Amino acid sequence: MQPVTFHLPVFDGPLDLLLHLISKNKVSIYDIPVSDILEQYLEYLARMREFDMDIAADFISMAAQLMVIKSRMLLPVYEEEGQEDPRAELVEALLEYQRFKQIGGYLGTRAELGRDLFVKQPETLEKQPQEYHYTADALTRAICSILERSERRMPPPVSAFSGIVGKEPVPVGQKIEMLVHLFTRQRTISLKQVVLECRSRSEVVALFLAVLELSKVHKIYIEDGDADCSLSLAEESQWNS
Repeated sequence: MQPVTFHLPVFDGPLDLLLHLISKNKVSIYDIPVSDILEQYLEYLARMREFDMDIAADFISMAAQLMVIKSRMLLPVYEEEGQEDPRAELVEALLEYQRFKQIGGYLGTRAELGRDLFVKQPETLEKQPQEYHYTADALTRAICSILERSERRMPPPVSAFSGIVGKEPVPVGQKIEMLVHLFTRQRTISLKQVVLECRSRSEVVALFLAVLELSKVHKIYIEDGDADCSLSLAEESQWNS
């Protein structure tokens, strides 16, 4: 039969052990039951002796401090004397140790972030001395080049938009009257011919809309040929159909 082995938890110090006992008993750190905690504390020290473990002097000193606190709590308290809680100094020490322990744990996790990262060491670059030889002509050419590039960034002059914008649009009614006048002389009109007679894009757009309007009201017919479209005047009997 194999012997049963026990593993005794190791604490960093007496305050660490006290925090463990307080957490284990689920009591408030501001209201420590010193009698119960002292009993468990001494039990832990006894188990350390059973395992032939060296007990540090600070553990023994804390045991003595707990005994002093316990004895002071057994004494009667008189309100007129204004005695403070004998556990106050111990509570303050535990709170400070708890804060440092939390900060240490946080710093430990931050230190592990870059544990597996390896950074290439910077290389030493040999700086070669550079010599510059510029003449007045070279600087003049550079300035002229800069000025030319800045001029190209400027918007084009108004004259560049001549024939595109700035002209009054041609009324569609005017082009309808023109088509009607042509149909008084001939019954078929070449669409290509009337388009080529337009002098601006506005006239072409107005002519296109005029043809669509007359075709919509069944005044003319649009016939598609091989190379051109022809416009034919509808019979008067079909105008209102």
